[in-house]
Amino acid sequence: MYQYTEFDKQFVRARAAQHRDQLERFEAGQLTGDEFKPLRLQNGWYVQRYAPMLRVAVPYGEISAPQLNVLAQIAREYDTPSAALLAEAQATQDKIAGPAPKLTTNYGHFTTRQNVQFNWIPLSKSADVMDLLASVNLHGIQTSGNCIRNTTTDELAGVAVDEVVDPRPYAELIRQWSTLHPEFAFLPRKFKIAITGAAEDRAAIGWHDVGLQMVKNAAGEVGFKVLVGGGMGRTPVVGTQIREFLPCNQIMNYLEAVIRVYNRWGRRDNLYKARIKILVKAEGQRYFDEVESEYQDILVKDGGLHTIPQAEFDRVAACFAAPALNLPNDATWAAKAEADVSIEAAKTPAFARWMGQNVKPHQNPALRAVNLSFKRMGQAPGDATANQLDAAAALVAKYSAGEARVTHTQNLVLPWVRLDQLHALWLEAKALGLAQPNIGLLTDMIACPGGDYCALANARSLPLAAAITERYQDLDELNDLGHIDFHISGCINSCGHHHSGHIGILGVDKDGKEWYQVTLGGSDGKDLSGPTTPGKVVGPSFSSFEVPDVIEAILDTYKALRQPALGRHEYFIETLRRVGQDPFKAAANAARQPAEEAAL
Repeated sequence: MYQYTEFDKQFVRARAAQHRDQLERFEAGQLTGDEFKPLRLQNGWYVQRYAPMLRVAVPYGEISAPQLNVLAQIAREYDTPSAALLAEAQATQDKIAGPAPKLTTNYGHFTTRQNVQFNWIPLSKSADVMDLLASVNLHGIQTSGNCIRNTTTDELAGVAVDEVVDPRPYAELIRQWSTLHPEFAFLPRKFKIAITGAAEDRAAIGWHDVGLQMVKNAAGEVGFKVLVGGGMGRTPVVGTQIREFLPCNQIMNYLEAVIRVYNRWGRRDNLYKARIKILVKAEGQRYFDEVESEYQDILVKDGGLHTIPQAEFDRVAACFAAPALNLPNDATWAAKAEADVSIEAAKTPAFARWMGQNVKPHQNPALRAVNLSFKRMGQAPGDATANQLDAAAALVAKYSAGEARVTHTQNLVLPWVRLDQLHALWLEAKALGLAQPNIGLLTDMIACPGGDYCALANARSLPLAAAITERYQDLDELNDLGHIDFHISGCINSCGHHHSGHIGILGVDKDGKEWYQVTLGGSDGKDLSGPTTPGKVVGPSFSSFEVPDVIEAILDTYKALRQPALGRHEYFIETLRRVGQDPFKAAANAARQPAEEAAL
């Protein structure tokens, strides 16, 4: 992991102190609410439906065991509303949709942006929380506002067997370059960058304002393929390739050009047309030409101000060297350890299932990358209680050299697990409820907090997530259904990435009631999903009562239509692309209930 310099640490502490001063002035009446709002947002403090929400930055998803412990402490000690506020919020939920699921407290929520959110911290306690975060080099800087947000990457960066180049040093350099960039603090709209260095795109780069894929050219030189203008939300657009190969040391100069032209031309008169995707779609080649001209000016007139010096790259890259794990220096050890794991898997089917779903190969044959699943009955996708955060920290410290990764699918990856410790890790994770063998399956769904917590949501996401999870608990059935990306968003802002789901659910408002659109065929660009593409809406919207039956009808249709493929049956997305949407649309509409039943 990258080690913060003394400058980094002082900077984070100074921001925490600054927030405390601003909070005290607000509480003393020296700042109005309107004056305080942009100040708190700059540090990740929102005000949501019932209470403040804090978004904590986890740059490119890397997080340490001590940082997880501090997040657990925040969840336990601060993510607790007053009894009166909680009762009022619960009563409001019950009024909206009848007896609603109990609102939960004392937890953190892993987001699709590889961040962590808290939903109940009183604003009066925010400065104390900022100090706690700063004690382990965490903060909420640039997790809100019209600025460059947290750069995301592949959760298997540095360990994936299909990796061309480790993207983490570049992600860190982008973090340093973009943090409080004076020219880009007030962009037309928020700006998101994703980077991958692997053959398979596990970072969904096509869905970002800028997507970067690390490549090597014929001469073996490292560079970037650059995509610009992707995004979900109200207008889903897949990024357009603007550069096939950009020398790696020029990435900051080029990003400077891309964002400078956007800052100059992007619309500020219309919130819904302010993202760079709208500018790229409207201007096309004219925008690309302007970026290239700006880039050449930066190289010539500014002397390539942000060209990455080799010495600085080497310093940063050294922080991402593999940790010392004291592995036996024996060529036969890994083979024996793998044989022992196979023997244990043969004896224990549950362990074998977990190995098949949650454990990924590693560049080092003596190691594996292990997913801890935060998707289970009775808990919203991505939620982690204070006790679970502490327990996860203990597993990370014991089995993964103190390092974990937050995934954009709202789980945790342990990237440095020894082969001979896999069974012991499984036993401990299983006892903690973190070993559900469902990674990549239907119940490993993405879901935003939705209307239970978010002021922007049109409908609730979490009850639907719970209903689908409850209906598909049989592990044999889940494995038979195979790989399915199932994503739920409570509103058009698409925090639950419904556009990229093989099956996507979007909450919509219909005469003040909760309804849901179903989309099929979306993809984030991962291997079996095919090219990045938005899903297509299946007919009119459905009531919350209908959605579980609609999903079941769609999946039953898939099972009836799928064919054998490469020693297995086709995955859902493969069948859908082969036969088209019509059979699935017919099945979904046939599952619709009579209006009087849906209204109950």
